[in-house]
Amino acid sequence: MRATVEPMPKEVRAEDYQPITDSKNVEKFINDYFADIPILAEIAKCESRYRQFNSEGNVLKGRRDRRDTGVMQINLFYHAQTADKLGLDVHDLDDNVAYARYLYEKQGAKPWMSSSACWAKFSKSEIAKR
Repeated sequence: MRATVEPMPKEVRAEDYQPITDSKNVEKFINDYFADIPILAEIAKCESRYRQFNSEGNVLKGRRDRRDTGVMQINLFYHAQTADKLGLDVHDLDDNVAYARYLYEKQGAKPWMSSSACWAKFSKSEIAKR
C-alpha cells in the first residue's frame, strides 16, 4: 500500500496580488494569508483598512504612534529587534503579515487590543490564543 502525500498548499505571496498599493488587492491577500486565523484578517481591517501604503506610496504609519507600521500596524519600538532576528522587515507586506502571524502564535491578539472595539466579535479564546 502506497503512502499518500498531501500536496503542499500554495504559498500566499503579495506579489500575486498586484498592485499592492490597491487596498482591495491587499484585502484579498490578507484574507487568503490569514484564512486559518480570521481574527488577524479582521485586525488588519481595523488597524489599517487593509492598507500597507499611504496615499503617497509610503509604508503606512500609525496616526497615534508613528512607530506602528504597515497593514498589521507592527510597533517598531517593541518588535523591530525580534523581527530583525527572524529576518523579517515589517516594511515589506509579506514580512509584515509573517511577523503578525508569529506574534499571534506567541501572544494571541493582545498586541492589537487598542483596536479591539472594532474586532471584538471574536471569542476570548481566539483573542487570548495562548
